Amino acid sequence: MTGMGTGTETEAWRRVAPEGRRFLRGHKSALARLAAWSLVESAHTFLGGYGVARALDDGFLAGRTGTGLAWLAAAAAGALLGGFALRGVFAGLADLVEPLRDGLVRRAVRQALDRAVADPVRAPDAGAVSRLTQQTEMARDSFAGLVLTVRSFVFTAVGAFAGMAALAPVLLLVVLPPLLLGVAAFLATLRPMAAVQRRSLDTDEALADRLGELGEGLRDVVACGGQTAARARVEPMIAAQERLARRLARWAALRTLALGTAGRLPVIALLVAAPWLLAHGITAGALAGGLTYLVQALLPALNSAMTALGSAGTRLLVVLERFCDPAPPPTPGVPDTAAGEAKPQPAGRAVPPAAAAAAELRGVTFAYGRGAAPVLDALDLVVRPGEHLAVVGPSGIGKSTLTALLAGMLPPDAGTVLVAGSAARRTPDARGPDPRRTLLPQQAYVFTGTVRENLTHLSHLSPLSADPGDPRSGDARVWRAVAALGLDGLVERLGGLDAEVRPRLLSRGESQHLALAAAYLSPAPLLLLDEATCHLDPRTEERAERALAARPGTLVVVAHRVSSAARADRVLVLDGTRAVCGTHAELPARSTLYRDLVGKWNGTADG
Repeated sequence: MTGMGTGTETEAWRRVAPEGRRFLRGHKSALARLAAWSLVESAHTFLGGYGVARALDDGFLAGRTGTGLAWLAAAAAGALLGGFALRGVFAGLADLVEPLRDGLVRRAVRQALDRAVADPVRAPDAGAVSRLTQQTEMARDSFAGLVLTVRSFVFTAVGAFAGMAALAPVLLLVVLPPLLLGVAAFLATLRPMAAVQRRSLDTDEALADRLGELGEGLRDVVACGGQTAARARVEPMIAAQERLARRLARWAALRTLALGTAGRLPVIALLVAAPWLLAHGITAGALAGGLTYLVQALLPALNSAMTALGSAGTRLLVVLERFCDPAPPPTPGVPDTAAGEAKPQPAGRAVPPAAAAAAELRGVTFAYGRGAAPVLDALDLVVRPGEHLAVVGPSGIGKSTLTALLAGMLPPDAGTVLVAGSAARRTPDARGPDPRRTLLPQQAYVFTGTVRENLTHLSHLSPLSADPGDPRSGDARVWRAVAALGLDGLVERLGGLDAEVRPRLLSRGESQHLALAAAYLSPAPLLLLDEATCHLDPRTEERAERALAARPGTLVVVAHRVSSAARADRVLVLDGTRAVCGTHAELPARSTLYRDLVGKWNGTADG
């Protein structure tokens, strides 16, 4: 279950309110247009009741039918004016609602990517799909309905109260107390209803995550006869969701009762007070005008606003809280910085603690599943800063597992994996790519975008100078990387740095070549290449590996050619029973497997 949405409503409001204020401050012009059109619309409310009162007092009751009809015509003209203003209201509403939805979509995607980077081996975040689709649309619709109805009530109340004050101020003294009583009864239902709504959404996201996990392993569940156990993990959550839906329905019934109280008591109070009002000089027209304001304008607007607050408002608060970034937990012994400020980080690659190894494995054991034979068994390894290490061994022996452990993608079953002196796997609250390392797998990551974007997405380079010839500029660094890796021909064929890359039109070798250049520009001090050059020809592979080894930092390569191992400072041989580490020259005498691999590689090259 997601950890978001577990605080109190007060905490939720404290998290959402600053974001909401920031959003509204950024859309002041849209708010101003919306308020201006709403003020024009309120003239319709004012003329509705005032026209009825004047039509009776100055027209029909005074025997002047023409005057009465004229006042009714004025009220009708107010209705036309209100319809015209409503067109502008909806245009202003769209200027608020659509940017909110777009921002939530971007935030949902960013949060999902941050979670995936922080914990790559975790099951896919099905709750992110719910946030990206259902919850963004829920927030959009709820926000639109809330703004529309609350705005309508506020400006309708302005017109109605102004009209009552113009007719007879005493009408306000009769109408306001019961109106406020009904509103208070309604507001009392908001907090408990929001709590139920919050638990309902928590359960919905947890159920989506659980079903996603089961869906991935459904074939294994059926093959092993685990349907009963799988059903036992899901059915309680479905039952909980059903119970919460029923609780929501009960609170909705109480809310309806509160709405009835707010909508009927003011009318009853005005009718009960009518004899006294008439006896104290209030005209029949003023009394009829007051009833018109209540029945035709104020109470319908109040009913809509309270309904929106009770459903859309609580739902919006709960949903928006899920899009708020969680506050990072305080680090013991580290003083807090000022709110909203981040400590500046030096440019360039991350610097490991003094005397720390670039990477280290201490007694590491890893197996894929309980009862399975270990792929790595009590492995000890120290990779020194600036070292070039090649990892060799038969297929399936654990080379990719080793790089996944160093990349923090897998947790060891036993032992410790360190990168730059700290744990390879980051804490769950860590966000963004790990600045300590970059992993290139065999399947190169190339995306639709410009050549420049494909080369710099790991380095976040930005032009420091408008002059592309300035060595400080981002483009100058990109061109140095292109030259170092011999990528000039491919970049020229694609059309330059601003040309669009279409991944499906690239060969696998070309994709790997671009990915290697991106790794070259990465500021990470540790590069992990998991057969990331297997589709390159030997000459291009040699040039790329020598360029990557020459850059500041440490290089670990899963080798598939003897030449790649020969270029390394040291070679780690994995043979399934023991690991041997040494130089290319000394290993044939120490490892039978390495001697056989060298012979096989040389035989393949000779053939």
